[in-house]
Order: sequence, then C-alpha cells, then structure tokens
Amino acid sequence: MWKLDQTLDQPLGEEAGRGLSTATTLWLAFLSLGVVYGDLGTSPLYVFSSIFQDTSTVENTDDILGTLSLIIYTITLIPLIKYVFIALQSSDYGEGGTFALYSLICRHVKANTIQNQHHTDLKLTTYSRRPVAPNSLAFKVRTLLENNSHLQKILLVLVLLGTSMVIGDGILSPAISVLSSVKGIQAAHHSLPEEAVLVLSLLILVILFCMQRFGTGKVAFIFAPIIFLWFLSIGLIGLYNIFRHDPSIFRALSPLTFIRYFHRSEVNGWVALGGIMLSITGAEALFADLGHFSALSIQLAFTFLVFPCLLAAYMGQAAFLMHHPDRVADAFYSSVPGPLYWPMFVIATAAAIIASQATISATFSIVKQAVALGCFPRVKIVHTSQRFMGQIYVPEVNWILMALCLLITAGFRKTTQIGNAYGVAVIGVMLVTTLLMALLMVVIWQTNIFLVLLFLAVFGTVELVYISAVLFKVPNGGWVPLAIGAVLLLVMYTWHYGSTQRYETEKRNKVSVGWILGLGPSLGLVRLPGIGLFYTELAHGVPSIFSHFLTHFPAIHSILVFVCVKYLPVSTVPKEERFLVRRIGPKNYRMFRCAVRYGYKDLHKRDDHFDDLLIQTLAAFVKYESLLESVDGQDDGNSELSQVVYAASSSQSQQEQQEHDHQETRNTVAGFMSNSLTSVNSSTQLTSYSSDGDDRDDRRQDELKFLHSAKEQGIVHILGNTLIRCNEGSGLLRRATINYCYGFLRRICRDNSVIYHIPHESLLHVGMVYNV
Repeated sequence: MWKLDQTLDQPLGEEAGRGLSTATTLWLAFLSLGVVYGDLGTSPLYVFSSIFQDTSTVENTDDILGTLSLIIYTITLIPLIKYVFIALQSSDYGEGGTFALYSLICRHVKANTIQNQHHTDLKLTTYSRRPVAPNSLAFKVRTLLENNSHLQKILLVLVLLGTSMVIGDGILSPAISVLSSVKGIQAAHHSLPEEAVLVLSLLILVILFCMQRFGTGKVAFIFAPIIFLWFLSIGLIGLYNIFRHDPSIFRALSPLTFIRYFHRSEVNGWVALGGIMLSITGAEALFADLGHFSALSIQLAFTFLVFPCLLAAYMGQAAFLMHHPDRVADAFYSSVPGPLYWPMFVIATAAAIIASQATISATFSIVKQAVALGCFPRVKIVHTSQRFMGQIYVPEVNWILMALCLLITAGFRKTTQIGNAYGVAVIGVMLVTTLLMALLMVVIWQTNIFLVLLFLAVFGTVELVYISAVLFKVPNGGWVPLAIGAVLLLVMYTWHYGSTQRYETEKRNKVSVGWILGLGPSLGLVRLPGIGLFYTELAHGVPSIFSHFLTHFPAIHSILVFVCVKYLPVSTVPKEERFLVRRIGPKNYRMFRCAVRYGYKDLHKRDDHFDDLLIQTLAAFVKYESLLESVDGQDDGNSELSQVVYAASSSQSQQEQQEHDHQETRNTVAGFMSNSLTSVNSSTQLTSYSSDGDDRDDRRQDELKFLHSAKEQGIVHILGNTLIRCNEGSGLLRRATINYCYGFLRRICRDNSVIYHIPHESLLHVGMVYNV
C-alpha cells in the first residue's frame, strides 16, 4: 500500500538542477549589486575615521600602510574566500543565512525541539537527506546531537544569538550609513553645526522607514544602477588618488606590512582591529541574500567588480592620507577631487539609503523565518509584491527598528561610536556562521575532519581576534548590540520555550481515536450542515480542546476537518505537495485530518483560495480511496483505507477515465493519478470522473455531492487557543517565564486568525487552560 501511494504521489515542478543561461546569470549579477553589496560597498565612508578615531592626525604614516594591509587581507579572507567560495556552497535549495543552515542541520539531525513531523514529510521533494555510514564521524555526531537535549538547546541558542546580531545590524546599519554620508555637507562647509547634520540624518531615516510600507519592488529598478555607479566611482577615484599621491601604496599587498605594523604598534594595533573590521560589514549578506539570486551571479559580481573596486577605494584613501594625515577624520570626502565633490555626495547619500534598505529588508526576512520556525512572536507580514515572495514588510518590526535607530543616532551623534557598536554585531553573526558551517561540514558534507579543523582554525581564530578587539570598545558604544542582542535572545528563547511547552502539553493530553469512535457517527451531538475547519497545532491525534468543545456546544458540522498548519525544516514546500490528508474513523463519521505544510521561505499566510484548495484536496482524497478500493477489492465498511495517508495536489483537474474491471484498474490507476496530479484547473468547482455505475462509484459520487453541498452551506473556522499556566509547585524562574514573560508575549502578538487571514464573520474561538 505504501509503495503504491508513493508511486501515485510523484512531486511536480521544474527540474531542481536546471541551470541558468549566461545572459540570465550576468543579469542577476548586475541586479545583485542593489541588494547584496550596498552595506559592504558603503564601508569606505567611515572605515579610516573609525580606525584612527582617537586622533585628528596620524603621526606615523606607516600606520596607514599597516592598517591598509590589514583591510586588504581581511576583505580577501572573509568575504572572498569564506563567503563567496565556501559558504555559497552550503545553500538550502538556494536559500542562505543562519536559519537556512539551522534548517539544513535539523533536516539531517533530529535536533528540532518541536517534533510535529510526519514520516511522509521525508518524501517531500525538498526534504533531501544524505545517507551516512554507520560508525562514521558524521553518524556519531548525529547520534550525539539527537540523544542530547542540552546540545540541541545550545545549537538553538547559537542560532538565536546569530539572529539577534542580524537584527542588530538592521538597527545600526541605517544609522551609521546615513550619518556618514550626510556628514559630507559638514566636510564642505566646516561652519555647519553638528545639530544640522543630525537633524537632516534623522529626517532621512524617518522617510526611509516610512517608505518601507510600499516595498522595495517599486524602486528596485534604480537600486542596481546606483550601486553600480557607486562602485565605479569609488574605484576610479581610488586609482586617481593612487597614481597622483603615492603609487608606492602597493607595498600594502605584502603580508610583511601588517606584521611590522603589529610589531611596532603592539596594543594600539590590536585596538585598531575594531575599526578595520568595519570594512567587511555587510559580508553576511553575500550568504543571507542567496535566495534572491544564484550563487554564480553573486560570485561573478563580487570577484570582478565589487572586490577590485573596494581595494582601489581603500588604497586610494590610504595614498591620499600618506600626504594628508591630518584629514583622517573625513578621509573619504577629502580624497574626492573638487569638481566631483557634490556629485559624489549625492551618489554616496543614495548608496547609503540603499544599503540601509537592504539591511532592513534582510531583517524582515529573518524575522519571518524565525516566526515560521516558532522562534519569534507572531507578527503581521505584508507581501508587497505578487511576483517576488521575498519582498515583505513587517509593520511592528519596522517601527521598532525606526525608534531604536533614531535613538542611537541622536544619542551617539558620531559615526565612531556607532561604528564601535556596529562591529560587535557584525563579527558576532560571522562567528555563528563559522560554527554552524563547521557542524554542517561534519554531519552533511562528511568532510575530512582535518579540513574541518583547518576551516575552524583559520576563520574561527581570525574572528575571535576581531571579537576580542571590538569587545574592548564595549564602554564606548559596543554595549549597544550586546544589550539589543540580549533582549532579543530573551524574547525569542522565551517564545520558543513557551511554544514547546504548550505543544508538549497538548500532545500529552490528546484524545484517543477510540473515544471519538465510541461517540458514534453523530459524535453524540446534532450534525449541522456545512464544514467545520478545526485548527490545531497537533500533527497527530485529536486535540483535547475538541472534547472541551463538545462538552459546551450541542452541535458540530456534518464534515469536520482538523487542520494543522506547520512549518518544516526546509526552504519551501511545493504547492502540489502542501496538503496531507487522512481520514479519522469510518466514512460515515466524515472526519478528516489535514496537515498544511510550509517551509520557512514560503508565504506566511494561507494560500489564495485556501478553502477551495482544501475542499478540492478532500475530493481528490475521496477519489483516491475509491480507486484503491477498486484495486484491492476492500469492503467499504471495514476498509483500512481510512488510515491511508494521501499527499494531495493543491489543485484538482478534470479527468475522464473508464474502468471496466479490477484488472484494468490495476493497470491504469498509476497513470490516472499521475495525470490527475499534473493537470491544473484554475476553477474552484469540485470535479469527478464518470464510472460504469457500480455501487462503489455511486457511493463515491454521493460523498462528493455531499462534500460539495456542505461547502455551499458554509465553512466555519474553529480556532483552538490553549493557554498554559505553571503549577504552584513550579520554580520561580519557570513561573516567571511562562506565566508572565510568555503570557505577555502571547497577549501582544498577532492572533492566529490574522496570520491565517480567516474571515471574522466565519471565525469561532475555543479556549482552554492547561496547568504545566
């Protein structure tokens, strides 16, 4: 039976390995400039001023040469080698970032703390897993993680910490980028007070966050050309400064240069690493924004345009400072030739706004992923584009980001202090990515352990050194991302802990199917016309809140469907594999269970025409049962087909099929289901196929007609809301976490009815309180 089910239910869609043409790849490489490289590309605005923030002039010009050498090797080692040539190979079906790595690990290791998966989830097209040999290192590490709940919690905290740092980037990046670009006015007019620069920066930030509601799609067509012009400008100006001021600046390419710098400057050289690290801000976007483009397009854009232009820009500024060491406070604008000053100011301001936009959009995306995986309170997610699912807007997060960004900008006022804070957030998420990638190399890629240790030794050591340098600046602004990260980590872990406790409590108190069957076909109540969709978080069994509902209401709908909306550790679930239907009890009970499966990349809302798609899936399931009955000759009353799992297509097709006898049906059933699953019908009406008029077909037609009639009589959405409260004997910390912190988050977060877009006029809430 299982083999037959898998034969009939083949996934659809385009071939996963289909490559892109050269023209398409080049076009994606160009478009990636406006999304991926804005933050990284605007770093030359403030790097040298952050490195030498404690002095107005550089006394020893060899320090400029040494710091330039460190910048060159830092950009080469982290963005180029780590992200472009290594991290981009670890995508989750084209998705990158912290949660993509976590999802990929959880798919191969049972490390997900909420176990709501079904064995059929493993058969999804996007749920690929690599086999491991027994007694191998990968097998031992997987077994250790699966059997140790403490390691699973450490892994979760590590991911949440990286997420907190990314959100911190979304707060700090607009502040430092916009303030650095606007300070160009003060560089041209020294008499302009700092208050005027601050007010203008705050005004630009308010406009920037207010524009988020319109989505990036409406202005996306101008992003890439502006960033392309920005990179060309800073690259050409850098070459101009090199050959005009100091062509010998190429000495910085030798590693001996930064070695001598450390030997000469000692502690001061170590402290300067905090400013040098700002040259790679936004490098995480090379991996996090992978889902919008292809890996090859990002590699081409960075290798042949971004990387050489950044090196030219930093070398040009250093060459200028070699002859003008007293201009280090505004190195970028001072190095711009006079006739190009104001055009560069306009381009720099536009590039800074675009860089901020990219970071804010990345924050929206990672919050959406965290919500999908149960690690963040439910928030409203608005999709600003019908064409691109990645373009979203989260109102609550947007206004919180704006408030914090304005407070930081107004509180610090100087890019040097904001840069100290920014460095902590940037290097924090990089270290988390390094650790997750090392784990991925072991358990999934099954890389040689010596190569994994080499990866950790090189990148982990470099990033730990940078962390030690930026933590030294905690009193001078570096405490900001730590405070933000601590609050976000507390919120996310509290929400995840409370959600896990609620799910486990519901799972322990679920009602047995035997109790349901004992009630009889009417469930001991009056069966009303229509369809009742009972939403629950349980993927298995009947929730106890249903028995609570039966004891307080004297009626239930004639067709009852338990709907479980769940997210799997995959990037996306194809629509044709999204619904999973199973019958509960005999057919005359007319009770079903339907799991609606999403990946973290999918739209966090119900599909368009969700009700129609669900009813069509039920109709397809009824036909599927009838076909298998005709093949196996099973009796309808005692059929085991009521327990057969059917992964149905999200859309149903019209199909005409003649069935002459059992033998012919056995030969044609696979072809019938294959055709029915590959055809798409845009209408929402129920369909059926003609039969030879035997009793089984009549029963099937009657059930389909009953289903159609119930749909016409109305659909009611019954939303189960369970609250958890700690017992009196629980510890103080546990009571505070669940009763107050988690309870407060549940009260202020969005209701499931809003998330699922359930019409208010057809919504019924059912509540229940559990003591844990």
